[in-house]
Amino acid sequence: MRIGNKKESLILLLGDIVAFFVALWLSLFIRNFEIPSFNALYSLAIPFSIISIVWIAFFFIAGLYEKQRIAKRKRLPELLLKTQLFNSVVAIFFFYSLPYFGVAPKTILFFYILISLGLSFIWRVYAVSLFSVKTKSHALMIAGGSNALSLRDEVNQNTQYGFSVVRIIDTESIKDLGIEEIERLIKVEKIKTIIVDSRSELVSPILPHLYKLIFSKISFIDFYDLYEDMFDRLPVSLIDYGWFLENISTGRRDTYEFLKRVMDLVLALPAFVITLPFYLFVYIGIKIQDNGPLFIVQERVGKNNRPIRILKFRSMNRNETDLSKATDNKVTKFGSFLRVSRIDELPQLVNVIKGDLTIVGPRPELPSGVKLYEKQIPYYNVRHIIKPGLFGWAQLYHENHPHHGVDVEETQNKLSYDLYYIKHRSFPLDIIIALKTIKILMSRQGR
Repeated sequence: MRIGNKKESLILLLGDIVAFFVALWLSLFIRNFEIPSFNALYSLAIPFSIISIVWIAFFFIAGLYEKQRIAKRKRLPELLLKTQLFNSVVAIFFFYSLPYFGVAPKTILFFYILISLGLSFIWRVYAVSLFSVKTKSHALMIAGGSNALSLRDEVNQNTQYGFSVVRIIDTESIKDLGIEEIERLIKVEKIKTIIVDSRSELVSPILPHLYKLIFSKISFIDFYDLYEDMFDRLPVSLIDYGWFLENISTGRRDTYEFLKRVMDLVLALPAFVITLPFYLFVYIGIKIQDNGPLFIVQERVGKNNRPIRILKFRSMNRNETDLSKATDNKVTKFGSFLRVSRIDELPQLVNVIKGDLTIVGPRPELPSGVKLYEKQIPYYNVRHIIKPGLFGWAQLYHENHPHHGVDVEETQNKLSYDLYYIKHRSFPLDIIIALKTIKILMSRQGR
């Protein structure tokens, strides 16, 4: 049986922590050719612990704790080497530019970088085999639509699952097959695991019969839970009102909201001050382009469907907020650069400071787009029960959503990620999204 994705990440993290400690011990041993004393370890414990925490943060940014990375052995050495080279620069800067701790361990730091790189690589190679399952049992999936096919393919290609889907029974064909035929298939195919869409009305009649199979040592997995675990999003086309009543709540979460607001201010205030020089650069670029206004103010839909006004650097030839009417509103050459570099969104830090936006949350949409989406996409309005943000869970995984304009199909796909975030939102998840967003911005990926 596989290890859960969160557990995988935690085990990898703990392994790295042990690797960093062992690397420090070995570095002292090699440096002095004797077993390190407690005092020697203690004198370096605090500065090297700080360095390790920073390194782990960059490991997160590089994707070394993501489930997709574990199986990619060919790319692991290159990815780990690049990350550790960057970490080495950070460590050198820390010890020689910030002499707060009064230590500048040239030789020890050199050994520490090399040994920690080797130990981290060995640990991950071992972890791949640890999380992989050599022999898989047979699984039956009782679910319908393209979601079932996508889930089957993903499960069968993933070595971390202890089963493979050998047969799919579409929910539409359950009545025609009958419970006797289903039981025969289970026996013939030697099924040990059944993945079932228990929320489907078409599946309800056979649930009592499936219940009896528990005594035959057959394990059951909820289709929705497995889909969510594999794709980090929700199958919107399959969920119903009951799911929302069970999983989505607008109740008070005072501690989380307080921490989230503190995170917004701690990140937004310094970022606003640091990026102020860009304002002069953008002002000159826009004036050279067409001598138009520096900013545009757009109305967006905020928390509880309340309108908010967000600030951006102007990147189009007109200040038009209703894009459905702005057929002749074109992106300028300088505006194209602002969008690609994300500089056009810097003024939204003001919205974060004011409290209209948060750092992490679903991206706010134009009112004209929201009116259309609410009519054509089921449950779309649910994304407005929380405050919108600069960066969202959807932007990390769904890169095809248009920067501007209306696209119902892509927005429905994006909603599946927004709902996942709303269900699982927490302060640790916000930190993970912020770290992953840094990676995207540095590599200029996503939209």
